[in-house]
Amino acid sequence: MAMISIHNLSKTYASGFQALKSVDLEIEKGEIFALLGPNGAGKTTLISIVCGLVNPTEGEVLIDGREINANWREARSLIGLVPQELKTDSFESVWDTVNFSRGLFGKARDAALAERILKALSLWDKKDAKIITLSGGMKRRVMIAKALIHEPQVLFLDEPTAGVDVELRRDMWEVVRDLKRSGVTIILTTHYIEEAEEMADRVGVIAKGELMLVEQKTELMRKLGKKRLTLELREPLSAVPPELSELLTLSEDGQSLIYTYDTQAMRTGITALLSQLNTLGIGIKDLHTDQSSLEEIFVELVGARR
Repeated sequence: MAMISIHNLSKTYASGFQALKSVDLEIEKGEIFALLGPNGAGKTTLISIVCGLVNPTEGEVLIDGREINANWREARSLIGLVPQELKTDSFESVWDTVNFSRGLFGKARDAALAERILKALSLWDKKDAKIITLSGGMKRRVMIAKALIHEPQVLFLDEPTAGVDVELRRDMWEVVRDLKRSGVTIILTTHYIEEAEEMADRVGVIAKGELMLVEQKTELMRKLGKKRLTLELREPLSAVPPELSELLTLSEDGQSLIYTYDTQAMRTGITALLSQLNTLGIGIKDLHTDQSSLEEIFVELVGARR
């Protein structure tokens, strides 16, 4: 049984704006699922419905087999949410705000668990600090601690590292990996595509309220990725020869020609290209290939939908 099952989920607001259009999605226990999409794509609306903060117009959501409306309290207790906005009581201490969050779910205080979570998030030395005194990155860690303190089985991270420096971001990735190893299911929305590339098992791309595709990350990159062949020239060129202008682009310094080809094509066309360059008297000093990134694939997919 999937940990999260979403069927025919739609949301139309009173203004008439349709934020979600018949979304179907299943997320397995213990996986990291990255939901990618531009601003206004429907990512936050989807999360808000699953977490019981927004009512859908139609469709259903099950958390570990529990329908979220019929079994709201039980389903919600399985979920931890780290929202995009930093909402905490500024004058409380880290220790008090984290423990208070556990009480909201009707669970008795567990000092040992709170200590373990704060240490895992490098917050232990800040436990007595007032939240108002913390940096943005540390406040983000407090939000994660608050989401974990009631021991959820599902953790939603809505843009978890927005505004966080690179070093702190990598620390938080390690925390997420530890949670995955403990069996927690993690749904991540992010603008930082390297985050999805680094951590996700599967990737979903959403645009204009529609879930465009869901794929294993590695399979998505294999199927939709393109390779670039960079040909370093013996002598610089001022322009691409007219007969090759539709195939090649020239680097700004004129020292390289770039050829992009589909990894799934029957033939790459490289042999014919090299032969043609030789006929034209264009000498090649060296060549190398590189694969397109998940970011380039994402931009291409979303651009095609616009």
